[in-house]
Amino acid sequence: MKNVLLYVEGMTCGSCVSNIEGAVQALGAKATVDKAAGLVELVYDDSKITLDTIVETIEKQGYDVVK
Repeated sequence: MKNVLLYVEGMTCGSCVSNIEGAVQALGAKATVDKAAGLVELVYDDSKITLDTIVETIEKQGYDVVK
């Protein structure tokens, strides 16, 4: 299992938290969102999914992942 911390811009409400957590969970990973800090903690199996795929999924929800 891999644990990664991402900075994400554009999260402003509880709905944002739900959108990101739900989209990442649908990929088979876990996201814990701290919208006040602009952080998303990911836990995922890197033999089944890539970080790039997770980042793309978050960005498709309308948020900017700071790289």
